[in-house]
Amino acid sequence: MNKSSVWTWIGVIVAVVIAWFVIELLFSLMWFVAKLIAVAVVAVIVFVALRLVFGRSEE
Repeated sequence: MNKSSVWTWIGVIVAVVIAWFVIELLFSLMWFVAKLIAVAVVAVIVFVALRLVFGRSEE
């Protein structure tokens, strides 16, 4: 194995490790955004339901 071949393999390994961490970060961020959207939807549904329940009792 010559010197450029070794550096090529090292570059490939480093690229895979960096890609692994970047994808892990992206999936974590996507999961966080999905949870945030789910919480927002549930909060709106609960808000509307509470408003309907308490809005009718005041009339």
